[in-house]
Amino acid sequence: MQILIVEDDARVAELIQRGLEEQGFKTTIAYDGLSGKKLVLQNHYDLIITDIILPKIDGLDLCKQIRESKPDMPIIMLTALGTTDDKVEGFDAGADDYLVKPFEIRELLVRIRALLKRNNKILNHNGNVLKYADLEMNLHTKSVKRNGIEINLTPKEFNLLEYMLHNTERVLSRVEIAEKVWNTHFDTGTNFIDVYINYLRKKIDKDFNKKLIHTKSGMGFILKEQNNEN
Repeated sequence: MQILIVEDDARVAELIQRGLEEQGFKTTIAYDGLSGKKLVLQNHYDLIITDIILPKIDGLDLCKQIRESKPDMPIIMLTALGTTDDKVEGFDAGADDYLVKPFEIRELLVRIRALLKRNNKILNHNGNVLKYADLEMNLHTKSVKRNGIEINLTPKEFNLLEYMLHNTERVLSRVEIAEKVWNTHFDTGTNFIDVYINYLRKKIDKDFNKKLIHTKSGMGFILKEQNNEN
């Protein structure tokens, strides 16, 4: 497995490289965002690890630009910024996971293996369309419609809705959503999952009389066809 490390702190980059290579991964280091972008476009990598604060191109813009040419590339962001807003900004840019510095290399390895395992699963559906009530998701074209109206979702919103469509009429806890959609452990100090649920509600439910995404107080969220519940 080939992993690109984009990190301007040479000491941190080399520590990550040594930890990964001890586990059998092959690694390349880029010390700025522009070099990282060039390497991604010229070579094959199975996963990218990038800091956010980088010279030339920052990690957020790098992530967005990678997503344009390689939309399925697994990306882990490393940063000292750990607030809910910082995490949401990282996920909005297209990151699959978010690790706050300082971290243990063992935790990074767990995140890497989870992402690689997920990315290597090939979906073999007889049909590529998930439907519930008047909501329809096409897994092949990555499109979502409600009552025939096209709804534009970000990649993370799409992944969250896909998981909910695979688990309709079942309460999904924040812990489960964090593990299954973000491949991370839920941090009770942040509320980024609630933020994304609210994003989805604004797009999926706001303009429709019948609400599909509901909150079960103290338990989590459920995708269910009913009229009167939060």
